[in-house]
Amino acid sequence: MGDVTHQPHTSVSGIDAVTTSGEVRGFVTDTARIWRGIPYAAPPVGELRFRAPELPQRWKGIRDATNFGPIPPQEIPRGITAPSPDVTMDENCLTINVIAPRASSRTLRPVMVYVYGGAYTSGSSSLDVYDGSRLAERGDVVFVSFNYRLGALGFLDLSAFSGVGRTFDTNVGLRDQVMALEWVRDNIAAFGGDPGNVTLFGESAGGISVTTLMTVPRARGLFHRAIAQSPAVAAVYEPERAHSTASDFLDILNVLESHATEVLGRVAPEEFVSAATELKERRVRKSPGAMTFSPVIDGEFLPRRPIEVFTEGAAHPVPLLIGTTDREGALFARMGETIPTTVPMIELMFAQTDPDKRDEVLAAYPDYPGRRAATDIGGDVIFWHPTVEAADGHSQIAPTYMYRYDFAPRLLRVLRMGATHATELPAVFGTLDSRAAKALTTVGGKASLAGISDRIQDQWLSFAKTGSPLANWPAYEAPSRATKIFDVEDRIESDPRAARRIAWHGYQNYR
Repeated sequence: MGDVTHQPHTSVSGIDAVTTSGEVRGFVTDTARIWRGIPYAAPPVGELRFRAPELPQRWKGIRDATNFGPIPPQEIPRGITAPSPDVTMDENCLTINVIAPRASSRTLRPVMVYVYGGAYTSGSSSLDVYDGSRLAERGDVVFVSFNYRLGALGFLDLSAFSGVGRTFDTNVGLRDQVMALEWVRDNIAAFGGDPGNVTLFGESAGGISVTTLMTVPRARGLFHRAIAQSPAVAAVYEPERAHSTASDFLDILNVLESHATEVLGRVAPEEFVSAATELKERRVRKSPGAMTFSPVIDGEFLPRRPIEVFTEGAAHPVPLLIGTTDREGALFARMGETIPTTVPMIELMFAQTDPDKRDEVLAAYPDYPGRRAATDIGGDVIFWHPTVEAADGHSQIAPTYMYRYDFAPRLLRVLRMGATHATELPAVFGTLDSRAAKALTTVGGKASLAGISDRIQDQWLSFAKTGSPLANWPAYEAPSRATKIFDVEDRIESDPRAARRIAWHGYQNYR
């Protein structure tokens, strides 16, 4: 039993809720009741570093839940994805946030649980673009977000180096996500949410998390619908690749594998972050297009590759809404990041993965080796093609809906990027005053973005409540492959980019 009494913040209107670990007090706005920074697991420090999360210790009194908890240790990005300056960074980061409509309800409300992206190396639930207040108000739902461990502390498989006195668990960041969903199951009714109607959604690494959790046995039954935005479904690897990555990491830290158990518990978090940055740069030169930090097939918690489970129609049979942006690769090509958007990277990728597929795939991009074609190849191999493969398989066992986000405000058109990775986020959340939305509409497009936001939120909310979007969006199934295109004027297309889909079919990516 914890013996610390947390005094409530006195400058806001309080509201109390009782969780399985103790009572919390949030605050009220004109439209919502909000709780932040509630521990859903014990601090993953000391002996719990690199271990599966454990339940938090109970506390006495009323715990202040008016501020976000610390963000996970990470390299702080610049610009619109930088965290708020008043948010701290700490290993003790496993906290959860809840937003409920201000008005009371006689019935429990649907719940939407969001998983943030950031390549499993950056991000947090406190970014302003992820504010779920508008979703909660517009849809009369309870919105949940949470932090999970990142980088080497969350997605580096050190299990092969376990030894006497110390065990390194697999997939601890993914296990955090399951623990958060179990917290929702056990506690969300206290906040007015229905634990029997939970929609899990996420973007980028958060989208990968969604599709991966749809294949994790322990996650079965913890959510009842799923939305995967720009998931790199295939970016989950076999133990051999994960072990090689971990060996490189120890080399950067100058830690002998035989000494890992005695040394890694003492390394400062900032050293892990620095080494992770160097590791990403090293690994992309070896394997362009393979994520450095990602879930790993461990035979127990995550028994099989999710992309294979999906194509066999064996994922958890929950309704699925899945899709990508129009030109996923354009953001990474401009930022010089780690997906294969240049000719040398693309050629090396094919040589290391599936060289027999190279000519057939490249023929589907007639302008290759031009820059635009190379950019689209990178976006398609990482994001678009795996989503099509997953949707094809999942549509055999559960309602499935495919989308593509094409809206590009004037700035993105001037930059010749188009609708690229993550640009749908302000529309999904309705965070039109966020730094991301303001940047996207610097030279126009605010009214169009607002209109698309209303339409896309209505679709996401309908899906969360009923398991299907509104009536103007048909289910995805072969051979029609109906796809909702979000743009200034929305439309439905059948089997868009069919020639590319056929060319990529059967491609064997990194394992």
